[in-house]
Amino acid sequence: MLRFARWKVASILAMTLISLLLIVPSLLSPTTRESLQKSLPHWIPARAIVLGLDLQGGAHLLLEVDSSDVVRSQVNNLRDDVRRVLREENVRITGGIGAQGRTVQFRVAEPADRARALPKLRQLAVPSGVSALGVSGAPTYDITENPDGLIQMVVTDAAVNDRVRRAVDQTIEVLRRRVDALGTTEPNIQRQGADRVLVQVPGLQDTNRLKEILGTTAKLEFRLVADPGANPGDVDQLDQTDQPGKIPVEKRVMVEGEDLTDAQPGFDQRTGEAVVNFRFNIRGGQRFGEVTSANIGKPFAIVLDNKVISAPRILGPITGGSGQISGRFTVEQANNLSILLRAGALPAKLTIVEERTVGPGLGQDSIDAGKRAAYVAAVLVVCYMLLTYGVFGIFADIALAVHVAMIFAGLVLLQATLTLPGIAGIVLTIGMAVDANVLIYERIREEAHNGRSVVSALDAGFNRAFATIIDSNSTMMVAAVILYFLGSGPVKGFAVSLGLGILTSVVTAVTMTRMMIALWYRFARPSRLPI
Repeated sequence: MLRFARWKVASILAMTLISLLLIVPSLLSPTTRESLQKSLPHWIPARAIVLGLDLQGGAHLLLEVDSSDVVRSQVNNLRDDVRRVLREENVRITGGIGAQGRTVQFRVAEPADRARALPKLRQLAVPSGVSALGVSGAPTYDITENPDGLIQMVVTDAAVNDRVRRAVDQTIEVLRRRVDALGTTEPNIQRQGADRVLVQVPGLQDTNRLKEILGTTAKLEFRLVADPGANPGDVDQLDQTDQPGKIPVEKRVMVEGEDLTDAQPGFDQRTGEAVVNFRFNIRGGQRFGEVTSANIGKPFAIVLDNKVISAPRILGPITGGSGQISGRFTVEQANNLSILLRAGALPAKLTIVEERTVGPGLGQDSIDAGKRAAYVAAVLVVCYMLLTYGVFGIFADIALAVHVAMIFAGLVLLQATLTLPGIAGIVLTIGMAVDANVLIYERIREEAHNGRSVVSALDAGFNRAFATIIDSNSTMMVAAVILYFLGSGPVKGFAVSLGLGILTSVVTAVTMTRMMIALWYRFARPSRLPI
């Protein structure tokens, strides 16, 4: 009990010093903190505690994924796949390939052509998912064949539900990349329900720019401008962004924006206007080169969200895998477009269901209320420990202060967001940390009353209380873990603070308090315990 190795003492002191250094930047102004971070080596963190939306204000948006847009995209993909299969099998159809609602239909008059095409078309109707037992799910499409040669392919409900689920997952990832590109810290982006996404961005007050960045689908496509004699069923009449009127564009997408690897704003060297320079991956670069090589002299439409940004004429093969998008952009528009293209396109349109801006004044009120609660709790606990346990209460109070410092240091290292429920979790762990000391001290007092010597009572008190402390903290840690993985938003913030507090309370209440009592005994050599 009284033998404490020097390395243990040094470790505890070093841990305490590091914790204090980690929380110092949070006490400085943003300007001072930024200059401090520039002067320190990059491996030394000089970051402040990240405050949540309820503490520093910010933007709150609830977005809904347009399910009808998901279905429409799924039907268009099916129509493209059908067109490809019919072309590969050299199947002749009567009229065009129609698409309405969830149905794609076309007519194949010759029985021999139908017999050749149907097996290939049925391969498109792959199951929409696989269950946990390895059993295939429902087919993606239902295929019906009429005696007159009409073939209909209908997207199933299971396929739509699966597609919407995957669209929401993809939307969350795209939104996260877009928000990160804005330079914000610790946004909260999560699913709500089957087709909704919650976005909370602490510290951001410009909700208009946030809505513009998040609400834009940013679906980039490269299509050929349709010839005057093209089949109307294979042509889309799209609006132009730089001038009034529509322009006929082939429905077939030659190169998709998902093949982009980078997009940066810049300026055209000839005209000086703002542009966006882009670069494809290997697959997109090869496809872009093939299309431009095969269509020299034809106009090539750059389509963003079903609007033609520009339609330059292909003067020669573009085989470098890079290009330029111009459309009379302002500098801010070019910058926003580059952010959208780098983050990727949304799989479907988003609708703003709920919008709130939390002002910093409300956040400051929350901080003040949390501070008051923490101060009152700390003062009451300190006074109680001093009055009840005397010098041992001083040791418990010192360990309590280090305990709180370690919690904040852990938040800085994890870059976890501190919310108002998180402050409540810290206040709760203050009581839990002192509770561990109370268990130890009462056990020491009981052993002393039973006639043990000072050293024996101290040793027995710590050893016998240790198991109880571990058991109680283990059950609380299980609760914190469950809250973290099953909860969301503020509940997770509470769970993080609670979990950190449980870990640090074991270190401070047991190890640190024991070290201070051991050092005290070596110097004081008391004949009786002060409790």
